[in-house]
Amino acid sequence: MRVVSLNAWGGALWDELAAWLPTMNADVLCLQEVTRTSGLSGWTAFSDGEHTLPQRADLFDDVRGVLPRHYAQFAASDAGPVRDGAGRPWRQEFGLGTWTSPELTLLSSATRFVHGSFAEHEEWPTGGRPRIAQAVRVGGDGRTVTVVQLHGLRDPAGKADTPERTQQAKRLAAFVDDVRVAGDLVVVCGDLNLLPGSETFAVLRTIGLTDLVGTEDTRTEHYAKPVRHASYLLVSDPGAVRELRIVGRPAVSDHCALVLDV
Repeated sequence: MRVVSLNAWGGALWDELAAWLPTMNADVLCLQEVTRTSGLSGWTAFSDGEHTLPQRADLFDDVRGVLPRHYAQFAASDAGPVRDGAGRPWRQEFGLGTWTSPELTLLSSATRFVHGSFAEHEEWPTGGRPRIAQAVRVGGDGRTVTVVQLHGLRDPAGKADTPERTQQAKRLAAFVDDVRVAGDLVVVCGDLNLLPGSETFAVLRTIGLTDLVGTEDTRTEHYAKPVRHASYLLVSDPGAVRELRIVGRPAVSDHCALVLDV
């Protein structure tokens, strides 16, 4: 079974991403920074006062188009304004998307906010936005696997531990405990927005999860800042891992993809 996790950067490199996704043969695909805009396709412009970025209007629907046989699920954390190519405003939802291969049996799925609750923004804030976790439990490849993804809190001050991040970790751990079943292989992945020594990993160790990424660089050539830690992947049974690859080429985002074979 293959699990692929990627912060898709709102689809900013859509042509590259669209060509790459079908080649990955993902059984469970976990994307962060997924957009949805009712009634609009193509490109929009996003701005939060700190960043101005091109984004796909409906990245969720775009990915469904290149993976038409996968079962797709979207979880919105918040919504706010974007503008189309003519400068007209639109309401865009922002969150997570999970795609499950038809070769697997989808046994259950769930979502839970681990920071705040759904918010409608008149202007996008630079930090402190709500965060939601998304889980699927799948079978059919010899062992039942629970996959949970998260896009962790962003803080303009950096990736150091904060009380909010520690609380997020505790809520994430409780969510994992609630969705998994005894005997499952558990995978937790995503852009956690943390440094490798974060207290979050100690919290997740208490429920039996081991980080496989550590201090590895998880950013691509499209990211210019010096701190290059962001995405992580944890498992409940490292012995079940065949391979974990951190894939930065071809660059399909400013984040590397994490590709796990178990």
